[in-house]
Amino acid sequence: MPVENPSQEQIFDYLRQAKRIAVVGLSGKEDRTSYQIAKLLQEKGYEIIPVNPILAGQEILGEKVYEQLQDVPGQIDIVDIFRRSEFLPEVAQDFLETDAKVFWAQLGLENEEAAELLKKAGRNAIIMNRCIKIELAEMPK
Repeated sequence: MPVENPSQEQIFDYLRQAKRIAVVGLSGKEDRTSYQIAKLLQEKGYEIIPVNPILAGQEILGEKVYEQLQDVPGQIDIVDIFRRSEFLPEVAQDFLETDAKVFWAQLGLENEEAAELLKKAGRNAIIMNRCIKIELAEMPK
């Protein structure tokens, strides 16, 4: 059964209110979708926080890469995830150990177990199988 996303207006509200977006699975390779979307987020004025255990301590797009979500200092507004669907429960567990507001799994990514974990913990700002780039392009000015 597909995960039910918030209303379109609610998704736009999350994007309007957000300032800091952690990008889980951000690649340092410029041809990767995660890199291109993170770059676009920066261009739109968001602060991006790369999260990738393999690249921890390095820099991507001028920002320090963190090993895991729990290592990121300060408030995280949206966690934008570029990891395969089977890894979403693991990312959800990490998410629950932070005060991040919105769990966002990119287009093509969905996992009921992860959604249930988050809901049981009272974290209902869950978006799955939606592209943040497309949502930004469709957002009214």
